[in-house]
Amino acid sequence: MDPATAPDPGPTGDHRRPGYLYRQVAAYLAAHPDRVLKVGEVTTAIGARSSGAVFEALKKMAAAGYATHDSGPHRFQITQAGIDAAGSMPPPVPRTPRSGRGTGRRQPVTRPNGDLYFPRKLAGATDVDVLRRLRDKRIPVLLYGPPGTGKTALVEAAFPDLVTVAGTGDTVVEDFLGNFIPLPDGGYEFVYGPLVTAMRDGRALLVDDATLIPPKVLAVLYPAMDGRRVITIPGYRNERVDASDGFYVIAGHNPGVHGAVLTEALASRFDVHIEVTTDWDLARHLGVPAPAVQAAIALNADLAAGRVSWAPQLRELLGFTRVRKTLGLPAAVSNLAGRAPEDDRSAVTAALQQHFGVDVSALTLGKQR
Repeated sequence: MDPATAPDPGPTGDHRRPGYLYRQVAAYLAAHPDRVLKVGEVTTAIGARSSGAVFEALKKMAAAGYATHDSGPHRFQITQAGIDAAGSMPPPVPRTPRSGRGTGRRQPVTRPNGDLYFPRKLAGATDVDVLRRLRDKRIPVLLYGPPGTGKTALVEAAFPDLVTVAGTGDTVVEDFLGNFIPLPDGGYEFVYGPLVTAMRDGRALLVDDATLIPPKVLAVLYPAMDGRRVITIPGYRNERVDASDGFYVIAGHNPGVHGAVLTEALASRFDVHIEVTTDWDLARHLGVPAPAVQAAIALNADLAAGRVSWAPQLRELLGFTRVRKTLGLPAAVSNLAGRAPEDDRSAVTAALQQHFGVDVSALTLGKQR
């Protein structure tokens, strides 16, 4: 079977459109004939969802003699035969956005889990485009804002090749570098961590809730982020790891969350700090009822003024909409009130009562019928 007409592998492929991914990969290599490209670079450049699927397409090209394949790390370069073959292929047709809303500001980007992300304006472009440009220039970014405003969703939309470390107060160095795991036969095998994977494969690394991680643990990142771009693994023969092109670090910070500490050492490693707040227009666009949006806006004003410590963000509003569709409006309003911390529940309840015009109490089990 001609590789260009074979069904695309992996979740990126669309079996109703044979060869779409292959033609996309081939076209990109043909447009850069002098470059030796890593899988992650191609994945990011064409906006594919799965680096594994791109890798399979590249291996098909190599097997057909259309590209050279160097391993360790895997790199590919198109051959003259590949250039000739790419020139005879029909061009890849861009996928139609699922929303069907054209190419305006609300054109969505599909995240790895299949959910849609709607880009927002930033620095004269969209947030997704800005993050990709900053990655090209190796300029690390710190995203900050309340939980639930879409920081993680933005990064997943911008970087399909993303690797993530979920930060907590219990995160240790091994969560970045890797550790030994037991084998069924009683032995042990060292499994590399996400930092090592991202460095070797030239992928983006998101350190989510970075400011919850102890500063001594976060220090493992710094040699990888500065001019050295190299680390060692003390627990595994002091193995040296060099960062490949494309490696990039981005972090998330939730100010005001208990235990979140933005140290000067961490803040100084990120040249760009971007505040991420809830997009109220997007909430309305996604079907959140107007009274819920207005109540959330009022509560966020109280949050900014220090009168409350919690206010609903986009995550809670989308949850409200799902509960409303399933259990009805009264239960959804009561549930939203119950999601507030106990110290802020009376203020949240009052705001919901004002904007919905009904009595509100937290969702609570009642007596048996």
